Parts: sequence; structure tokens; C-alpha cells
Amino acid sequence: MKENYQLQLEQTIHQECNEGKRPRLLLHACCAPCSSYVLEYLSDLFDITLFFYNPNIFPREEYDFREKELCRLVKEMGLSHRITVLRGHYDPEEFFAMARGMEDLPEGGNRCHKCYRLRLRESAKKAAEGGFDFFTTTLSISPYKNAQWLNEIGAEEGEAAGVRYLHSDFKKKNGYKRSSELSAQYGLYRQDYCGCIYSKQARENKIT
Repeated sequence: MKENYQLQLEQTIHQECNEGKRPRLLLHACCAPCSSYVLEYLSDLFDITLFFYNPNIFPREEYDFREKELCRLVKEMGLSHRITVLRGHYDPEEFFAMARGMEDLPEGGNRCHKCYRLRLRESAKKAAEGGFDFFTTTLSISPYKNAQWLNEIGAEEGEAAGVRYLHSDFKKKNGYKRSSELSAQYGLYRQDYCGCIYSKQARENKIT
């Protein structure tokens, strides 16, 4: 039976976010557009730190611009609770080492599965080090990302690190639609490829 991760999220919120309690959440962020709705949805429920860790993004200029857009969004949204941005280290060689032998695989395959784990493992580590109650990722808002994989990997890495993974599927309940609306409202840069050099090449090949 297919898991309903949105329902699991709502149940966790009901159990953990009541009577003024605001658990601390480390939210892995891949970009500003994907973060927009998630911040709008969760900022009144959790004390959020955004963790920008994406060694897959290529080239460096793209990485820097996505990070800049994320910080701009946080500033301009004017949310009622302060959002902290934690910058992860950027070492593309971590991604290239992980992807070795899988360079020619199509998007959505095993290379992406490994990339999810790379980023969620580091997120779990940072969440545990920082004493957060939960961690999760904005990645599930994208219809192009595998929410089942993300939640399974997140739970595994959270258990290994000793911190709870917040199960979620942010594209549900018009989450992706709302992120598109917020992206237009704030004039956010919406990239036309996932981030890695292989997705960039696939996009360019499709155009030509």
C-alpha cells in the first residue's frame, strides 16, 4: 500500500505542534522556489533553520545564484517568525565521486537516489549536531522528485544520526501550485534543470 506522507505530516503536526510548542526543524533547501510554499506552510508551526547543502549544483555560478535567491526570499517574505539560513559547504567532488559510473543514467534513476542520500545524510548529521527535533527537505514539492525515496532515505539517515525525519510530500494539497504562485509573486529565478551537470546536459540536448 502506498504511503500517504502528507497525512503523516499532518499527524505529526497535530501531535507535536500544539499549545504554543514550536519544535526545531532543520529544513534542507534545494532552491528558493521549492522553499517558498514550505516556509509559508511550516513557519508558524516550527522554529526553522534552512540548510542549503547541494554539492550537485553545477556550475559554481549557478550554486551561488540559487543560494542568493534563497536568502532574498527569506528576507522578502516577511514571515512572522525568523528564519535562519545555514550554509553548507560546497564541494562538487563529493557529488562527482558519488555519481561515478552512473553519469549516463537518465534523470530519476539510481544516480538521483544516491544524490538524495548524499544530501539527506549531511542534513541528518547537521540536525543531530544542532540538537534539532526534526529534519526534512523541500525536494518533495517537485513533481519530478520521488517522494517515496526521499522519505525512506530520510527516515534511514535520521535513525542512523539519532534525529527524527519529518515525513512529508509537500506537492500535495496544491503545494506545487502554490510554490509556482509565490515564485511569480516574488520574481524568483526558476531554473530549467535540476542542478547537476548531467541534468543540465540532458536539458540542453532536449532543446537542441
